[in-house]
Amino acid sequence: MLTIGSAQFKLLEKLCNAAAVSGDEGEVRKIVLDEVKPFADEVKVDALGSVLVTKRGTGRDRLRVLLDAHMDEVGFMIVSDEGDGLYRFEHVGGIDNRHLLGKQVIVGKDHTPGVIGAAPIHLLAADARTRKVGLDALRIDLGPNGKAKVGDRATFATKFRRSGPSILSKSIDDRIGVAILIELLKHAPAHVDLCLAFSVQEEIGLYGAKVAAHYFDPDLAFAIDSTPAHDLPMHDGTESVTYNTKLGHGPAIYTVDGHTVHDPRLIRFLVETAEAEGIPYQFRQPGGGGTDAGSIQGARAGVPTVSVSVPHRYTHSPISISRVDDWKNTLNLIYAALGRVTRSVIAVRK
Repeated sequence: MLTIGSAQFKLLEKLCNAAAVSGDEGEVRKIVLDEVKPFADEVKVDALGSVLVTKRGTGRDRLRVLLDAHMDEVGFMIVSDEGDGLYRFEHVGGIDNRHLLGKQVIVGKDHTPGVIGAAPIHLLAADARTRKVGLDALRIDLGPNGKAKVGDRATFATKFRRSGPSILSKSIDDRIGVAILIELLKHAPAHVDLCLAFSVQEEIGLYGAKVAAHYFDPDLAFAIDSTPAHDLPMHDGTESVTYNTKLGHGPAIYTVDGHTVHDPRLIRFLVETAEAEGIPYQFRQPGGGGTDAGSIQGARAGVPTVSVSVPHRYTHSPISISRVDDWKNTLNLIYAALGRVTRSVIAVRK
């Protein structure tokens, strides 16, 4: 079994604190390249900016196994300079405006500090106080000396922190998956060709993974992501029965989501592996959303694909919470699966 120690925490902290909004993933890409080059047989940055890594195994008739995790995060794009350090912006990826008022952000390559501002509630008309806040009422305020350009990305300024059994940070989705892939590369099994896609633009359309899967042409694939836990009490205090996953219950194995019917052979294989190794697991409940599996499975002539995710609360907000044990158990489930996988796992369906 692999462990999570100080080196792994330092790497995850560096990854989460980096700014890499979809389409501008350069900060995370640099970290990934520095980490993977000493362990890879081949490293390529493709036309979209994904990092594509190959670690070749030994022996004949080797499986080509693709592991994917996306480097990008949700955030904002500056769309207009209104003077005096005030900037209009748009979402990049799915963000709820209720999370935004008064939040600190960093903008552009220089991480210029700013705040998302709106009119104070006591100066609003009574009927406006209960209305949903639209982006047209919000601005990023950099102050009179703050400078940004149209097209600059912005993201939340939250810093990574560990608190006992928990990790608190922005962009856990999906820097925790990126950290898992890097660790698995360092412990790659010898009997497979391991292909790793650190993909771009997942949050706006799963674009990077589509190109990566076409490039690698794998025999099977695992998409490693971070999935929303919906495990808090309902507004009336009753237990949620519509949760996707729960914190502390282990890696979430997907069955069906908004983009993908995940491969039943790989689901069965992961369950058998988890039970053989004594690794806790849960099923990600069917419903909306999706991962890069939605693009990977349709590449070329089709790729058997399944998603496995680390649960977290407060998706696409200024701060999310995950459990260290869920991170460790997700890492070890995929590590054990890679060690056990053979071509018989994806034998022709009966």
